[in-house]
Amino acid sequence: MTSVNDFNKTIIEEFRANGGKVGGQFANATLLLLTTIGAKSGQARVNPAAYTTDGDRLIIIASKGGAPTNPDWYYNLKANPIVTIELGREQFQARAVVAEGAERDRLFTQMAEVMPGFADYQRNTDRQIPVIVLERMG
Repeated sequence: MTSVNDFNKTIIEEFRANGGKVGGQFANATLLLLTTIGAKSGQARVNPAAYTTDGDRLIIIASKGGAPTNPDWYYNLKANPIVTIELGREQFQARAVVAEGAERDRLFTQMAEVMPGFADYQRNTDRQIPVIVLERMG
C-alpha cells in the first residue's frame, strides 16, 4: 500500500467513525467519500474528495494534487459513471458527469474560490484538471 493509500485509508476511517467529520488539514473542509467501480478490476474503490455544491449537485475536482496525470478514480467513474457517495452519515447513488467548457470553468473557479489550493494545483500541471458533477439518483 502506498503512502497516499495509507493517508486516504486513515481519512476514510475517521470520516466513517465521526459522521463525516475529520481533523488535521481537512478539519474545516467539506469532504465526501466517493466509491467508484474499478475500470479494470471491477472492484469497489473508496476515495475522500473535497466538494462544493452547485444547486443540489455536488462538485468534485480530479486534481491529484496537481500531478501530471488524473487520479485513478477519474478513469473509474468515466468507465462506470454510477457512483456511491457518503456525505456525513448519508449514503446514496449518483451519476458522475465530467463538466466541459464554460460550465467546467465556472465550477472550477467556484471551487478554487473556496479552496485556493485547487488553483495552485492547476498552475502546477499542464493538464486541464477535470471537474466532476455528481447528480443524486432516485
